[in-house]
Amino acid sequence: MSTAISPTAYNYKVVRQFAIMTVVWGILGMGLGVFIASQLVWPELNFGLPWTSFGRLRPLHTNLVIFAFGGCALFATSYYVVQRTCQTRLISDSLAAFTFWGWQAVIVGAIVTLPLGYTTTKEYAELEWPLAILLAIVWVTYGLVFFGTITKRKTKHIYVGNWFYGAFIVVTAMLHIVNHMSLPVSLFKSYSAYSGATDAMIQWWYGHNAVGFFLTTGFLGMMYYFVPKQAERPIYSYRLSIVHFWALITLYIWAGPHHLHYTALPDWAQSLGMAMSIILLAPSWGGMINGMMTLSGAWHKLRTDPILRFLVVSLAFYGMSTFEGPMMAIKTVNSLSHYTDWTIGHVHAGALGWVAMISIGAIYHMIPKLFGRAQMHSIGLINTHFWLATIGTVLYIASMWVNGITQGLMWRAINDDGTLTYSFVEALQASHPGFIVRALGGAFFAAGMLFMAYNVWRTVRASNPAEAKAAEQIAVVGAH
Repeated sequence: MSTAISPTAYNYKVVRQFAIMTVVWGILGMGLGVFIASQLVWPELNFGLPWTSFGRLRPLHTNLVIFAFGGCALFATSYYVVQRTCQTRLISDSLAAFTFWGWQAVIVGAIVTLPLGYTTTKEYAELEWPLAILLAIVWVTYGLVFFGTITKRKTKHIYVGNWFYGAFIVVTAMLHIVNHMSLPVSLFKSYSAYSGATDAMIQWWYGHNAVGFFLTTGFLGMMYYFVPKQAERPIYSYRLSIVHFWALITLYIWAGPHHLHYTALPDWAQSLGMAMSIILLAPSWGGMINGMMTLSGAWHKLRTDPILRFLVVSLAFYGMSTFEGPMMAIKTVNSLSHYTDWTIGHVHAGALGWVAMISIGAIYHMIPKLFGRAQMHSIGLINTHFWLATIGTVLYIASMWVNGITQGLMWRAINDDGTLTYSFVEALQASHPGFIVRALGGAFFAAGMLFMAYNVWRTVRASNPAEAKAAEQIAVVGAH
C-alpha cells in the first residue's frame, strides 16, 4: 500500500470515538432506564432522596438515550457515510474533534444538572441555558463539518443518505434554537420567551420533531446506507427514496399539535396536527417498504447474518410505530391513549425497536472496518444480542399496550350517578404487573448492550493502531 495517498485518507479517528461512546452511553442510558422502571415496581428504590427520585432521573434517562446514545450514533454514522459516499476526507479534523468533545461535555453537563433539579421542564429540552448554548455551538459546528465535506466531494451526485442527514442537522438546529429562546435569571434558571398555549405549541413543535428529525430522519440516513451495504444489494428504488425524503420533511414538521389534543390549543391547530399525522403514514411506509424491498434476492442472508437481522427488524418496528403514531393522533383514539402507558409503549417501539436496533446494526457493521478487522470478534454474541433486544422490545411494548388501554378504560369508567368507577390508585394497582414486565423487557435489552460492549472491546483489542490506520487508506483506495 502506498503512503502517497495518506493525506486523503478518511478521518476515522472521530468516527471511532463516537462509535465507542455510542456503546458506552447506550449502557448507561438504558441501565438508568431499567433502574427507573424498577422504581415504579419498587418505589423504595427512590431511596427517599431528591436526586435519585423518578422525577429527576427520568429526564436524565431520556437525554442519555436520545442525545448521548442516539446522538453519538448519528455523529459516528454521518461522518462515516459522508466521507465514503463523497470520497473525500472531512473538511476539518479540528472542527470534527470539537464536535466530539463538545458533545460529550453537553452530556456530562446533563448528568450533573438534571439530578440536581436544574431543568427548563420542557420535554426533551430540559437542559438549562448554558448547556443549551453549548449544544447549539456544537451543532452548528457539526453542520459546518458535514456540509463543508459535501462541498468538496469527489462524486457528482449527493447520495440520498446524505440528504436525510443534512435535513436532520438543519431542522434540529432550527428546533433547538427557537424552542430554547429564554430569559436567564441566574446561572441555572431561565424563563421561556413564550407563554401559555404558545409556549406549549412551540414546545411540541420541537418535541415531536425531535422525534421526527433527530430520531427518524437522521436514522433514515443511516438506513439508506447500511441496509444496502450489509445486504450487498442496491437500494430498491432510488426514485422512491427521493419522494420519501421530500414528503417526509414537508409533512413531519406539522405533526406536533397531536400532543396537545383536548388542551387550550385552538381546535383548528389540533385538527391540523391530526390530519398531517395521518397523511404522514404514506411517506413513512414508503421508506420502510424501500428498505425492506432492498432485500429482494437477499432474504436468505438473514439466516446467517445477525447484523442484517438487526437492520431489517428495525425497519419492521419503524413500520409498526409509524402506523401506531398516526392512529394515536386521531382524536377519538387519543382520548383513550393520552396520559397512559400506551404512549410510553409507542415511544419505545420507536426508540428500542427502530432507533436502537438500527444504530446497533450500523455500529456492528462499522467497528471491524474502523479498526482494520475482517469481522466482529464473535458472530454468536451478535446473535445473542439480537434475541435479547428483540424479546426485550416486545415485552416492553406489549406490557405498555395492555397497561395503557387498561388505564384509559378505568379512568373514564363512570357510574350511573356520574361518579368515577375507579380511583386513580386502583388504576395504578392494575398497572403493577405491567410495570414488572416492562422492567424485565428493559433488563433484557440492556443486557444485550453488555454483550455488545464485550464484543466491541474484544474486536478493538485484537487490532493495533497500524491496522486501524491502514483501514482509512484501504477505504480510500476502494472508493477510487
